[in-house]
Amino acid sequence: MALSTPGSGTSVAVESRTLAGVDAVPAPGPPAAELAAPARGSSSLGRDAWRRLRRNRLAMAGGIVIALLCVVAVFADLLAPLPYTKTDFGRLNELPSRDFPLGTDALGRDLLSRMIYGARVSMLVGLGAQLIVVAIGVPIGALSGYLGGRVDVLLTRFIDVMYAFPRLLFVILVMSMLGAGLVNIFIAIGLTGWVGIARQTRAQVLTLKGTEFVDAARALGGGSARILTRHVLPNALTPIVVAVSFGIPEAIFTEAALSFIGVGINPPTPSWGQMVGEGQQYIRSYWHLCVFPSIAIAVTMLAFTFFGDGVRDALDPKLK
Repeated sequence: MALSTPGSGTSVAVESRTLAGVDAVPAPGPPAAELAAPARGSSSLGRDAWRRLRRNRLAMAGGIVIALLCVVAVFADLLAPLPYTKTDFGRLNELPSRDFPLGTDALGRDLLSRMIYGARVSMLVGLGAQLIVVAIGVPIGALSGYLGGRVDVLLTRFIDVMYAFPRLLFVILVMSMLGAGLVNIFIAIGLTGWVGIARQTRAQVLTLKGTEFVDAARALGGGSARILTRHVLPNALTPIVVAVSFGIPEAIFTEAALSFIGVGINPPTPSWGQMVGEGQQYIRSYWHLCVFPSIAIAVTMLAFTFFGDGVRDALDPKLK
């Protein structure tokens, strides 16, 4: 075919790419290896977070300790050498020995068996209380941040009022009204511990509700409930997960403090805090009654703290 150059009367002949009876030569494409290679950045957020979490040795060590505590709590009936209520009045306050690796208490009960059952109580309190905290705090924080206006003002003032109370004193007050017991500890910690997670959820929802994907969902006709539950809250899970990972050891420590002062777990059900409170009067003569339960509380607190720090760092997009 011929092309005319502008400004001149001459024409330039250009050979066609397609000859009679011959197909056009296809344009060269990318190499086969390039087509087969996966695109960068295709790994999900969960895989990236797990990769960063595995590189954190303290977090992994804490996770292993937490997993062992969960195993001990679930299989306490099989792991405990003796029932936690069995007494032997001929062997009171014995120091650690071959028969009793951690010694016996003032009633001749095996301290190792009671600590194993105490791990079940601590894990139940930590996980059960956080379920109540999430069930109360996340809806309040999400509604306050998403709806705004008068609803936000009302809920924010309510959160501020609850935040002003000293938490431990508030828990003791609730336990004094409800009485000692495992279920009452769940209720007391749940009713007083939701404030922090509610404030974090509200802040995250306030940030997300003005983003483009929320505007797009609203333009497509999505209702407020659907947008909040299907688009906003799933993207706000990171601070919630981190708050829960730090809330579990706080709940365990609160239960230990309540049992220490005698308003926590009812005897004879063993609790680490209760065991420390009962053995404090014998600390000079029979050190094992306080030392071993205190070590268990400290190790559990450190394990959850290290694991919570690792989860927070792993879920932080700035650290990629």
